[in-house]
Amino acid sequence: MNKPLRRVAIFCGLLIMALMVRVNWVQFVQAEDLKNHEGNRRVAIERYAHPRGNIIVEGKSITGSAETSGSDFAYKRTYKDGTMWAPITGRASQAYGGTQLEEIYDTILTGNDDRLFFNRTIDMLTGKPREGGNVVTTLNNAAQQAAFKGLEGKKGAVAALDPQTGAILALASTPSYDPSKVAGNSKDDEKNWVELNKDDDDPTLNRALRQTYAPGSTFKVVTAAAALESGKYDVDKKTGIESPLKLPQSSTMLGNDKINPLCDKATMRRAMELSCNATFAGISDDVGNKAMIEQADKFGFNEEVFTPVRGVASVYPEDNRPQNAMAGIGQASNRATPLQMAMVTAAIANDGKLMKPYMVDRLEGPRSTVEQFQPEEIGEAVSAPNAKKLQDMMESVVERGTGSTARIDGVKVGGKTGTAQRGEENKDNPYAWFISYAKDDNGSPVAVAVVVEDSEAARGDISGGGLAAPIAVDVMKAILDGKR
Repeated sequence: MNKPLRRVAIFCGLLIMALMVRVNWVQFVQAEDLKNHEGNRRVAIERYAHPRGNIIVEGKSITGSAETSGSDFAYKRTYKDGTMWAPITGRASQAYGGTQLEEIYDTILTGNDDRLFFNRTIDMLTGKPREGGNVVTTLNNAAQQAAFKGLEGKKGAVAALDPQTGAILALASTPSYDPSKVAGNSKDDEKNWVELNKDDDDPTLNRALRQTYAPGSTFKVVTAAAALESGKYDVDKKTGIESPLKLPQSSTMLGNDKINPLCDKATMRRAMELSCNATFAGISDDVGNKAMIEQADKFGFNEEVFTPVRGVASVYPEDNRPQNAMAGIGQASNRATPLQMAMVTAAIANDGKLMKPYMVDRLEGPRSTVEQFQPEEIGEAVSAPNAKKLQDMMESVVERGTGSTARIDGVKVGGKTGTAQRGEENKDNPYAWFISYAKDDNGSPVAVAVVVEDSEAARGDISGGGLAAPIAVDVMKAILDGKR
């Protein structure tokens, strides 16, 4: 072979080797990434080639699947009462992807999860169509209905937990949307999607998990916990804090205009009943920013929460003295989600033990349970004796204070109202909050947090006791009635 031919042969050999390396790289290294790439339409076609498994509430599916025509997708997702359940289910859309439980457990619902390999094999051998698995939630249908109905016409959210387990019983957010209307890939779905994204009220936002608000006076229960844990205060001893209070390093006077004489040097119980600003701002300043952060952290602040849907972190920040005093009454840079305030309430109702919130009880395959979830304790938010004292104060709020609208005949209810300032110089309508728990003979089966972000009520009529507490009462009754 002459020299030029030898060079051509060597060059061709190198090209063949390079091609083999590339082919093997694609087949064995990049295969999984290419298979699951969002641009690979075959993935979506396979996802909707057969009916999805369902999301279950109290033994009944709140989702379904419908055959399609004129598309390479054989089935599309359907939802029952989709607007009410959207904060739980999220969406499974042929055109716009998935969110929340639909996305997190997509492989279970499509039947592609590795844990369903045996089921897929049996189906293949028997010629049976592939079946997806089910996601069984902890949600309570009556409680969800009560929460959603209570929020009708309002912008806001509700989170309800079982304090003893952390199971999420209700999770409502309004305004909401029907994921059925964007489940396909038709022109109508596209039109609905465009309108949805133009909506300034952001119906797809899960306000219970992913919107933080100034918690207002509901945060005073956390400040009271810090006071009791410090050992400097007790429930029925006068605090000695004057009302109005001159904020530290400031000329600003803080109080409650109409009831300053009643709040002046009040006990913590009385201050909680009346929601005295000066008392709790003074306590927050006294125990200090570091201790307040530590106490807030014990209740779950400053960390994301996974339910398994992600909830954003609520924030109690490092701050200067004046801001820390205001944060102690739920203002300044203090921010919390409704879920976080439900966690605070649940921990107090559960004698100080904070349980991890979760909304999925188990994952089911067509023939067996794939995974069973168990309650998990996060830690002790407050000592058991001090939790009892906090319960005592919160029950006084309902019996003799600002939370009287939350009374339920024959049931012990603890609660705390909140009306949080909003906007520059408090120019916007305030947030109306209410947190509460109910007790039966076996402890507390439900803790609730409600926030009404916006409503048609006149500014002077907006209050936690007036707007948010009735919603909390209906949710608590739904749970209590189900146990009788």
